[in-house]
Amino acid sequence: MDSSNDGKVEMFFLPWIVQRGHMIPAIDTARVFAAHGAKVTIITTPGYAQLFQKSIERDQSLGHEISFHTFKLPTAEFGLPEGCENLLAGSLGMMEKLCLAIQKLQQPIEQFIRERRPDCIVSDMFHPWTADVGARLAVPRFLLYVTGLFSLCCEESLRRYTPQDKVNSEAESFALPGLPDDNIVFTKSKIPYWFTKKGTGYGQFADNIIESELKSYGIIINSFYDLEPAYAEYFKNEMGRKLWLVGPVCLFNNAAEEKAERGEKNSIDEGTILKWLDSKQPKSVIYVSFGSQSSMVPEQFLELAHALEASGCPFIWVARDMSEYGQDEKEKKEGSENRGKKLPEGFEDRVTKSGQGTCNTGGFLTHSGWNSVIEGIGAGVPMITWPLIADQFFNESLVVDVLKIGIRVGNEKWSSYIWEPKMSVTREKVEAAVKWLMGGGSDEVEEMRRRVKELSEKAKKAANPGGSSNADIIALINELKSRRPICANNL
Repeated sequence: MDSSNDGKVEMFFLPWIVQRGHMIPAIDTARVFAAHGAKVTIITTPGYAQLFQKSIERDQSLGHEISFHTFKLPTAEFGLPEGCENLLAGSLGMMEKLCLAIQKLQQPIEQFIRERRPDCIVSDMFHPWTADVGARLAVPRFLLYVTGLFSLCCEESLRRYTPQDKVNSEAESFALPGLPDDNIVFTKSKIPYWFTKKGTGYGQFADNIIESELKSYGIIINSFYDLEPAYAEYFKNEMGRKLWLVGPVCLFNNAAEEKAERGEKNSIDEGTILKWLDSKQPKSVIYVSFGSQSSMVPEQFLELAHALEASGCPFIWVARDMSEYGQDEKEKKEGSENRGKKLPEGFEDRVTKSGQGTCNTGGFLTHSGWNSVIEGIGAGVPMITWPLIADQFFNESLVVDVLKIGIRVGNEKWSSYIWEPKMSVTREKVEAAVKWLMGGGSDEVEEMRRRVKELSEKAKKAANPGGSSNADIIALINELKSRRPICANNL
């Protein structure tokens, strides 16, 4: 253990590079531990190291011991373009090839761990093999989840009690047994397919993740105790996991440039957006974003555009290059001249000239990815939820049913990573939800704003010195220090 002489705990972080929603919180978590005195090495690819280099150099200038150790993906071996390291660089059809290329890095990464012997490995859930590596090398492995506790507890209920197997249709409702709240209700159409079609596809890999979780020394979660206290207790006591809550890690980024460096470059510069926001009334703007992964079919994209314009509400809509939204092979060949046809005729000119949109936030229309939810809570903004994939319907239930800081837009179907070629939500539903949340005046909306503002203050308190997440970070580092003589005897 290289850092044993100076007393610093040495931590290796192994993020999942394929998806930004996994990579960004992993980098933030690594930086938080480095800021608390750990010696941190982030194992990743050259492209990601370059993307986050400015943030790491800024930390290094503050005296934090944090750095990258990179391994180049064997892209050519699997027919991938040079530099393709994530799904943003290509189509979803590349997922299998990317995963195979990443598997090729397992042996060199294990060798690197063997040579350096860190105090622990902090690994994304998509690297379940690191649990066995940790066991072989007597190095504690922590599983880093980039979701919240509520969704993990919901999944545990589905595994333990299989209520989804006791209904007769996709639309029939069922309660999730055993949870702290007895009002958590789902349908089969809203849960991931691997809970209804067991032993196939991703379901087998999901089982590997749970096996690796049980083999791990503990679990690190980007959440905070006061956000979901009953589920923290359920996770520790009912599920028997050792748990450290270290979030919201996004709050570690205080400077504007730090926040801007965490994602893709925008087509509109930050100054223009802030100037536009300053021209609006407080809490009058709704922020619209569906994350970096899901693709929206053109018909749904068009319906959303019509709804936002019809609402009359000022908005900031973070829309990826429209060529990504349902673009087929014919459209790809036709190139950029076909791209603008995804929006209503004259849409951009009208909303820009009227000052209604640019594509002091008072609402967030979100796909309910965990990063978006926890950042929305950190900002104290109520949400309109439009879940699509992965854990997002569970996150919606937390926001709407448990925390009561949002409303559903009305999507009823879990849709994997590619939207089905039909509309799931009409413009009327979207317009009504936006008007209800942003119209102001109702006691229900004001109470929602009060609750999310209170949670925002609790989030900041948790992340600051003396807070619960801050204490968990310090406790984990101290526990790793206390294990050193034990680890040394096992080598």
